[in-house]
Amino acid sequence: MKEVLLSEALTAEVASIYAAMEADYDTVAKAIKFSCDGCPDNCCDSYFQHHTYSEWAYLFQGFREQSEVKQQEIIERSRRYILDCTVAEAKDERPQVMCPLNEEGRCILYKHRLMVCRTHGVPAAMRRPDGQMLNFPGCFRCQEIVKKKYVHDSEAPQMERTPLLQRLVAVERELMGEMIHLLPRVKLTIAQMLIQGPPATAVSHCERPGIKTNV
Repeated sequence: MKEVLLSEALTAEVASIYAAMEADYDTVAKAIKFSCDGCPDNCCDSYFQHHTYSEWAYLFQGFREQSEVKQQEIIERSRRYILDCTVAEAKDERPQVMCPLNEEGRCILYKHRLMVCRTHGVPAAMRRPDGQMLNFPGCFRCQEIVKKKYVHDSEAPQMERTPLLQRLVAVERELMGEMIHLLPRVKLTIAQMLIQGPPATAVSHCERPGIKTNV
């Protein structure tokens, strides 16, 4: 197995995409007058799955910046998270378990948090490759604000995710190369990513600019 590593250029591009997501999020949140401050809920217990090798590799960059003791604590919490999710799913329930990266209400890998974590909250829209438009109303608190502030939900500002997702797809293609269609699809929670270790593939990569691998 070969570990999939982001080059410096691709790392910078992922960081740039994330920064753009934050800016767009803040613009919509400000227009709606939405804030997470004082919210009785914590979105970090939402059941999110993530779908790119590039984000997985970026997450591990942040994970490796932690001390060995902290890494072990995160791994232990990840094991409990997966177990609790398994119990919920066995009951045909959607898991609602606190993310293993959450400590005292805050993400300890905040700089390296993934796309879904950055975009959840405010209204958003995304155009699928087949042309279908998807709309996301935002979290329950945001929906309450929108209903009070606007006659119809469609009048509220939306975060347009499509261009940013297209950039992330471009990073994924650059990172994984022409073999991308042969690789297993990523569909993992953060806990599963951490337990599995950094992204790796048995499919040989072409050693070309933008791609690094560790044997």
